[in-house]
Amino acid sequence: METVGHAGPSPYTGVMHKTRPIARFVRFTACLALAACSLASLTGCLPNRVVIDLAPGDGSLAETQVLIDPGAGRSAPKIAQIDLQGLISHAPSPGLLSGRSNAVDSIVTRLRKAEDDPMVRAVILRINSPGGTVAASETIYSEIRGFRERSGKPVIVSMGEVAASGGYYIALAADHIIAQPTSITGSIGVIVQTFNFSRGMDRIGISGRAVVSRENKAIANPFETPVEEHYRILQHLTDQFYEQFRTLVADRRPQIRNGSASLDTITDGRVFTGAEGVQLGVVDETGSLRDAFERAKALVNLDRARLVKYHAQGVTVGSPYATTLDHHPTVMRNASGGGITLAPVRVDLPGGTGLPGFGGEPSESGFYYLWIAPTP
Repeated sequence: METVGHAGPSPYTGVMHKTRPIARFVRFTACLALAACSLASLTGCLPNRVVIDLAPGDGSLAETQVLIDPGAGRSAPKIAQIDLQGLISHAPSPGLLSGRSNAVDSIVTRLRKAEDDPMVRAVILRINSPGGTVAASETIYSEIRGFRERSGKPVIVSMGEVAASGGYYIALAADHIIAQPTSITGSIGVIVQTFNFSRGMDRIGISGRAVVSRENKAIANPFETPVEEHYRILQHLTDQFYEQFRTLVADRRPQIRNGSASLDTITDGRVFTGAEGVQLGVVDETGSLRDAFERAKALVNLDRARLVKYHAQGVTVGSPYATTLDHHPTVMRNASGGGITLAPVRVDLPGGTGLPGFGGEPSESGFYYLWIAPTP
């Protein structure tokens, strides 16, 4: 990391050193982070993560070699690793001072890079996600299938800690699915979380009423008495999205017919381990990321290859397991040439509920292919 050089004594009395604005900026952002932590501890109702981007980068992608076979040179064919992490959504990741790319954009730009590089022979999609919105999950699935059809390059999924619900939906686009024995997958289904506060509001003498054009405009309004017709409409949409998911599972995983459980059981929303997934037919084999590398080489008839990991410029990558979220460190320089590298600051706060739109990760209302992990 570059450090700020001392500007030396100023020849003019009362003139501020060139380095001080940078130092003040860093102190200011640190104070913001501390203030966020303090507020969260006092109120207990703020989101459980605060992200402060000190300076966004230009979003350009870099690649780092993270594995190489013995005897393979720098000109050996490449297997590209693309990471899908966290909530799958069209919305940007949370940032206090600036925005960042969303999961859909992140995957699409990396697929384009792999497609345009003739040295890339296959792609490993490393999934560590509990899912996300229905639309974003479907978009990424379609983009992966389009990449496969245009480029002819196979896609191998490597499941990390969790690849459930929307994460599994996306995995269905792959030619081959490998899960760690302890990966959590499944959760095939749809959830739309609703709340209603009308009874509690009545008790304290508060009422809420929306002025709407027709009776179903303010569907499931949390401030008014529940209307059963509203929930029938939501259930109808939920059933449609679920049937789409279930049909995709049946079409893409014919192995389920020879598995240890019926399609109805597998698609009832339950989760299972990667090892169980093999028995059920929803996963092809158990193995590590290195095993996925070997499988990718076998699919394209390579004896030796390099594994390269795509990531944002400025992110340090030391292994295939490095976190490569789209944070873009930037160097701020002063007039004398000194500078400091400004990296994003993320503060994880306790107290999230884990419910969509209620203090957990998902902040968008709507329909989700999402596994909400139990909160201890």
